Amino acid sequence: MEFLFANVLGTPLWLWAAFIGIVVLLLAFDLGVLHRDAHEIGVRESLLLSAFYITIGLAFGGWVWYLRGQEDAVLYWTGFVVEKSLAMDNVFVIAMIFAYFGIPRAYQHRVLLYGILGVIVLRGIMIGAGAAIVDQYSWVLYIFAAFLIFTGVKMLSAGHSEYDVASSPVLKFVRKRMRVTDTLHGQRFFVREVDSKTGKIVTAATPLFLALVMVEFADVIFAVDSIPAIFAITTDPFLVYTSNLFAILGLRALYFALAAMVHRFVYLKHALSLVLIFIGSKIFLADMLGLAKIPPAVSLSVTLALLAGGIIYSLMKTRAPKPGIEQAQTEV
Repeated sequence: MEFLFANVLGTPLWLWAAFIGIVVLLLAFDLGVLHRDAHEIGVRESLLLSAFYITIGLAFGGWVWYLRGQEDAVLYWTGFVVEKSLAMDNVFVIAMIFAYFGIPRAYQHRVLLYGILGVIVLRGIMIGAGAAIVDQYSWVLYIFAAFLIFTGVKMLSAGHSEYDVASSPVLKFVRKRMRVTDTLHGQRFFVREVDSKTGKIVTAATPLFLALVMVEFADVIFAVDSIPAIFAITTDPFLVYTSNLFAILGLRALYFALAAMVHRFVYLKHALSLVLIFIGSKIFLADMLGLAKIPPAVSLSVTLALLAGGIIYSLMKTRAPKPGIEQAQTEV
């Protein structure tokens, strides 16, 4: 059993195994128990399930504190908050993908949950590669920081541009090389059908599979921003990977509530832009102040303040006017 205590990327193997075990149990419980039968997930169920995942994610930070100390726990929580907030922007894109393919709400959870399996592998590869590069060339962190600042400024100037699903090169590539049905076939990603030209039985993908491919592709695009962001907070692969996965697990559950209120968060992108600029800038700021790094508690506090400000301002600006006020404005 000594191999369980062997270090893998700076963390004992048993701790990695415990984390993966928790994720597998959560996915099995979600897919096999809570959502065995396809049904439309309402806002209330979405919020309750999200609260469950957020509680698990925050509690894991408490376990990190117990095992590795306060500083690592705060770094984990900061990464968790940053990753969840950046992933919230992904919700808007996912909503457009589902709308484009006409995916009913009853089938959306299946796409999101299976998408998690791809995320676990893809982000693991990207984080492992990033950790190896940073370990060998620490100056890469400054490139990450500059990229985050550039991305944040670009997001601020881009405004509320929408994602064009139809023009995606990935979608065009898949459609060109795979047989795709014109309609959905329940929750099935692939079906066997008769080829109208040859009369033979062939395998064809459904629009549900195309939606899954596009959701996975969207996550890869967002990972290009989120992974440098978390590496700008901590370079510990275990903290980077666990905060990523727990944030994404919870966001998939929260999707249905956020999608129903997406029109209320019009200024969230601006807040996320400022978060990216802050995270990127703090590396250069620490050098200017002669610090090894900005204290984790400061990073967490500023990140929470920016996000809370963006959410509150959005809700204030998009709230419906009172009937009396609206009538008075109409009369004027």
